[in-house]
Amino acid sequence: MSSKITGSSEGSTSHDEFVQTPQNENKLGTSIVLFVVMIALFFGAIYSLSFLTLDNPWPLAVCLVLFTLAFWIPQSILGRSDSAGEH
Repeated sequence: MSSKITGSSEGSTSHDEFVQTPQNENKLGTSIVLFVVMIALFFGAIYSLSFLTLDNPWPLAVCLVLFTLAFWIPQSILGRSDSAGEH
């Protein structure tokens, strides 16, 4: 199954283009490393709650930041949020 998509003949150039498809986005090793890093951020957020007391709000702040990063990085930076017009 080829992930090479030919460009349309419309416009000034008619050369081949390479479009990111699920077959060529990430290698398995890269995906595993990214998963481990993101799950570490998530577990770090949960672990920081073990230090939470009514006198010290900083563990909750750390939890919110780590939790936000654990979900925002994969969905916004690493995700395919720019592929709306691909199909």
